[in-house]
Amino acid sequence: MTMYQEGYKMYLEKCEQYGLEPVNFRYYVIQLSQDQLNAYNEKAQQSKGY
Repeated sequence: MTMYQEGYKMYLEKCEQYGLEPVNFRYYVIQLSQDQLNAYNEKAQQSKGY
């Protein structure tokens, strides 16, 4: 879940940079593609040493 929160934080920064209204965290996660979810999960496993 921490990986998703880091991605969301970056998303919030970009929204602020471009003057866009961000969606809430729950909607952000729901809208991630399967490829994005797989990439997050792979990175999380690598960081845990699996």
